[in-house]
Amino acid sequence: MRSVRNADLRAHADRLWDAVADGDEYRAGEAVTAALDDGTDPEAVLLDVIGAVQRKVGEEWAANRFTVAQEHAATAINERVLAAFPRTLRPEPGRGRVTVACVDGEWHAMPARLLAEVLRLRGFRVDYLGAQVPAPHLIAHLHRTGPDAVALSGSIATRLPAAHATITACQAAGTPVIAGGAAFGPDGRYARLFGAEAWAADARGAADRLAEGRLPRPKPPHQPIDDLPHLADQEYTMVSRTAPQLVKALYTGLEERIPAMRDYTDLQRQYTAEDLAHIVDFLATALYTGDGSLFTAFLTWTGAILDSRGVPAASLLPALELLGTQLHDFPRATGFLADAREQLRPASV
Repeated sequence: MRSVRNADLRAHADRLWDAVADGDEYRAGEAVTAALDDGTDPEAVLLDVIGAVQRKVGEEWAANRFTVAQEHAATAINERVLAAFPRTLRPEPGRGRVTVACVDGEWHAMPARLLAEVLRLRGFRVDYLGAQVPAPHLIAHLHRTGPDAVALSGSIATRLPAAHATITACQAAGTPVIAGGAAFGPDGRYARLFGAEAWAADARGAADRLAEGRLPRPKPPHQPIDDLPHLADQEYTMVSRTAPQLVKALYTGLEERIPAMRDYTDLQRQYTAEDLAHIVDFLATALYTGDGSLFTAFLTWTGAILDSRGVPAASLLPALELLGTQLHDFPRATGFLADAREQLRPASV
C-alpha cells in the first residue's frame, strides 16, 4: 500500500515538475488540484509534491541545467500555487499559535511558507511573516501577539550571526524558538550552539515537534559571547568589519597573478567581486561559529558548482592563498583556510 502511495506522489510531483519546467502556471495549478481531487493527503501535496518540485528546481540550477531566470520563474510559480492552496481547517482550541519567520537577510522563503501551511493544516494559528524579517520587527510582533513559539527559518549560512541574535532576542521576549533550514547544519548543530529550544530537519519534523506539546520556556537572557567564548579573540569581528577591504585586496592580488582579469568586462568584474565577497563572508561565519567545516563545505559546494559550469574547482586556490596572506596574524582563520585548500587540491588533480 505504501509503495503505491509513494508512486502516486511521484506521479503528481512529475506532473507539477513538467508544468513548472515549462513555465506554465495554469497547468501547475491544475496538477496540484488533481492531486487533491485524487484524495491525496493535503500535507503530502505540500511537502512531497510542491516541496519536492522546489528542491528539484534548486538541484537543476546547481547542475547548470537551469538558468537563474528559470530558477526564479519556477519558484514564483510554486509560490503562486501555494498562495492558492485550500485553507478550510480552523485552529483547534488550545492547539497553539506559532509565528513563522525567516532570518533577517534570508530571502529563501519557501521552506518557511511550507511549514506555515502544514501548521495551518494541523490546526495551529499561524502568523507567517515571510522573508527577511528584521529582529526588532519580529520582537515587536511577539509582544503584540504573544505566540507559543517562533519557527525561525534560515537557508543561507552567512546569516547565522543574525540568526543567533534573533534567537537570543526572542528568548529575551519570553518566546521559545524552533529553528530549521539548511543554514543551521544538517544535524541542527548551530541551532543547538545558539541555544534554540528545538530544531527540526524539515517542515514535517517541525510540525510534529510542535504538535507534541509546547516548547520549554526560554532560559534567563544571556549574551551571545556566553554561547561562543571563542569570539573573545576578535577574529570574527575583524574579518567581518574589514570584509570590503579584504575583497578589494583579493581582487587586486588576483589581477597580478592572472593578467587576463584586467581585460574583464564590468559584468565579469562584478561577478568576480561577488564571488570573493562570498568567500570572505563564509570564512567570517565559520569564525563566528568556531566550525571550520562550515567554510570547507561551502568551498566544496562552490567547487562543484564551478565544475558543472566548466570552471576547475582549483581556480579557488589562488584566492584562498591570498586571503591567507592577508590574515596571517589570525590563527583560527589561517587554520580554516589551510584545511579548505587541502580539501580542494584533490579535486584539482
